[in-house]
Amino acid sequence: MNSLVRGRGRKRDFPSFWKILHQTKNRYYSFSSSIIQDPDATGSTDPFRVNLPPRSSRATDLVPADNLNSDIISCNRRITQFVRMDDLESALRVFSDMNVKTTVTWNSLLAGYSKKSGNVRDARQLFDKIPQPDIFSYNTMLACYLRNSDIETARVFFYQMPVKDIASWNTMITGLADHGKMEDARGLFLVMPEKNCVSWNAMISGFVQFGDLESAVALFAKAPVKSEVAWTAIISGYMKLGNVGMAEKCFEEMPMKNLVTFNCMIAGYVENCLSEEGLRLFRKMVACGIRPNPSTLSSVLLGCSNLSSLSLGKQIHQFMYKSPLFLDTTVGTSLLSMYCKCGVLDDALKLFVNMPRKDLVTWNSMISGYAHHGDGGIALSLFDRMKNEKIKPDWITFVAVLSACNHAGLVDLGLHYFNSMRKDYGVETKPEHYTCVVDLLGRAGKLTEAIHLIEKMPFKPHTAIYGALLGACRIHKNLELAEFAATKLLTTDPKTAAGYVQLANVYAAMRRWDHVARVRRSMKVNHIVKTPGYSWIEIKSIVHEFRSGDRVHPELCFIHEKLLELEKKMKLDGYVPDLEFALHDVGEEQKEQLLLWHSEKLAIAFGLIRAPKASPIRVFKNLRVCGDCHSAIKYISAIEGREIIVRDTNRFHHFRDGSCSCGDYCATVGLIQSSFFWGYLLTQLIGGIWANKIGGKLVLGFGVIWWSVATVLTPIAARINLPCLLIMRAVMGIGEGVAMPAMNNIISKWIPVSERSRALALKAYSSPNEDFGLNGEETRLSWELSQSLHEIDSIKSTA
Repeated sequence: MNSLVRGRGRKRDFPSFWKILHQTKNRYYSFSSSIIQDPDATGSTDPFRVNLPPRSSRATDLVPADNLNSDIISCNRRITQFVRMDDLESALRVFSDMNVKTTVTWNSLLAGYSKKSGNVRDARQLFDKIPQPDIFSYNTMLACYLRNSDIETARVFFYQMPVKDIASWNTMITGLADHGKMEDARGLFLVMPEKNCVSWNAMISGFVQFGDLESAVALFAKAPVKSEVAWTAIISGYMKLGNVGMAEKCFEEMPMKNLVTFNCMIAGYVENCLSEEGLRLFRKMVACGIRPNPSTLSSVLLGCSNLSSLSLGKQIHQFMYKSPLFLDTTVGTSLLSMYCKCGVLDDALKLFVNMPRKDLVTWNSMISGYAHHGDGGIALSLFDRMKNEKIKPDWITFVAVLSACNHAGLVDLGLHYFNSMRKDYGVETKPEHYTCVVDLLGRAGKLTEAIHLIEKMPFKPHTAIYGALLGACRIHKNLELAEFAATKLLTTDPKTAAGYVQLANVYAAMRRWDHVARVRRSMKVNHIVKTPGYSWIEIKSIVHEFRSGDRVHPELCFIHEKLLELEKKMKLDGYVPDLEFALHDVGEEQKEQLLLWHSEKLAIAFGLIRAPKASPIRVFKNLRVCGDCHSAIKYISAIEGREIIVRDTNRFHHFRDGSCSCGDYCATVGLIQSSFFWGYLLTQLIGGIWANKIGGKLVLGFGVIWWSVATVLTPIAARINLPCLLIMRAVMGIGEGVAMPAMNNIISKWIPVSERSRALALKAYSSPNEDFGLNGEETRLSWELSQSLHEIDSIKSTA
């Protein structure tokens, strides 16, 4: 009989449906079963509606007549469909046109109002108009308050409800748990008259979510029935604390495992830097016949990115291409990010162009990808396109934009974006933005400006900021500032190895081996362990790992032979090992050998032996590539005629035909800055001779005009090529070089001989100190103001 009821319901044969229902002994069960199987069978779209009619009530009480019943059911169905599509306006139009409305009608519209946050007032007004609200009406209104974080109103409403079912208690407990009020949730949980699986799950998940794993485990042990949701919550809690072993134990003890459980384990492995285990579990899951969902693939693709496993990432791409998951924006973004992090930017761009929908995260991933590959121009062009698409950037967008400026050496443009974040886009600056700008200024040699920026930060500097400053000090060999940055870094985080290692490297570069030994002794005393450097390369889906001075790899003899062969060819082409990066006090021959066996060189040599001839060599390193390796890889790319892509902790380096995509930024900056003094020093003596012959005022005027014209032409020269920029900087120096001799000549006309030295010293001292004294406050107000006043001061000094 029950099957007949369900069958008539599915066929929409409502007269037969009600007739057979009256003849059924257990009418309530049949009615409920029919609705659960097909909610539209009675026009109800909510499973809670089955609890409404008591066993003794007649089904015809719900709707007065068959023809009217059919009309109401149709309208209710339309309202529900519009609500599911978030088209509340159309749902309200259908609701207003209905002459007869049942409680189901009111509940359907109320569910639409309470579905999204911000509609709590409209939802309450609608609730107050319901002629006979039922328990589902009350539960929907309660959920609306909780969804809008109106906890106190929800609490009052809950206690004023005329009747509460188990769903009411569960809704209130879940809402309190979601908002971190676990003690209040616990109080309700202990006094609720009846508990079901949902009640236990809500409490256990709440404790895990807010870090109280001990309480979650204790409650889990008392649960009469341990559902997959509860097991998964406990596993998630252990993974969040990094206790992978206990998470694995719970996973093995689970009687039944579902997709959500596998997702939790895979994501936990990836987050705990055990991506290989995560990928292994993914294969096991697929072998068990469980189909992945977008959450699964996002975690797996992140694992591929961490391992730089391009082959597995491409396999997942093929799998996605044949399934509806290919249209999922989240999965598409994860795949795009994987290609970027594996060094295949062309494939990432193809995927980006062909994605049907792009959200903010998609744009951020693409901009960040180009930024870390050193192509700042395309990254900033994408940023402009994103703005044209009316997508509002967030703080992550600006981290990517500032990184793009940093890697491309666009100092002024980077400062412009940094200064415009809050003013033009309403984005608050975070420590990550300051870290980018400090690194930007430091790499450009503007260490004083970097210090001023750190001093004016609105929050306490963290380790990454002092780490960026310390790295810049090593590049520019500023020992005094390096010691300051290292002291600040170790004060902020005494247990970090980075501060010790970078300071030791600065000392080693300056051959202060006693200081190096002192730093290493300090590390030993404080039990600080340096992160060992290693590189890896994927050949035929197998990842090969190398460490400096590796003696383990089975093909090591062939690798050494290849490296020795390359070393001979490189030296014939002009390569000279940079012994500054050999960080041990040993003989020069031993230093050269230590540099030759660096992990990235071993990985590249292995790639040249085993990788297909036409394919690029992709090597990944967990630390930054040293300067000597960077120089050597350029020679290797030219000798072997191969593209070599190296990813370190900072960025991607694309080596091709003897050059790198980074353009040797730091060396180039130093060359550009020093080229100014070629012309400056050249004209010092000549300027004095001209000033004595034709007069200081004429020479000074000539110098100011010359320097001004050269300043205007410098950006044009920079766009042409580096040699043009160097020549223009030298030309600018010529105009500046005659200024000081001309000023001396002018001063000699009206200052007594005995006072000239004092006057010149006072002038040389007062101008820079005036500038530096105001620089910090100027920077706080605006970078443009600081730069403009500095230029005015330069002209004033010349005049």
